[in-house]
Amino acid sequence: MNRIKSYLVVGSITLSKNGSCAYSVQSIKDLAVIIDHFDKYPLISAKYSDFLLFKQCYDLIKQKEHLTQAGFEKILALKYNLNIGLPDELKSAFPNIVPVARPEYKFNGIPNPF
Repeated sequence: MNRIKSYLVVGSITLSKNGSCAYSVQSIKDLAVIIDHFDKYPLISAKYSDFLLFKQCYDLIKQKEHLTQAGFEKILALKYNLNIGLPDELKSAFPNIVPVARPEYKFNGIPNPF
């Protein structure tokens, strides 16, 4: 984790009492560094689909669309198929949200790093 943090030059590492650790960023400016990294070096797994959905959320927030009802609902529609999905409480609170389709991932081999 320390090597990742020193490479990206943003974020922080927190240690929990159970021995696990987490790397996180707190600002939209720092998050841009992470987004740029994965744009330059794409994930080569099904997690790439999650990244694409996450990046759409990031773009909405960067454009301050999340501050409107319509923008917030767009983020909920993206979250519906992102990672573990939309929590049941939000599904109940926003029953009219139409999920955005999860981008299909197709493995095209491991790119040449050179």
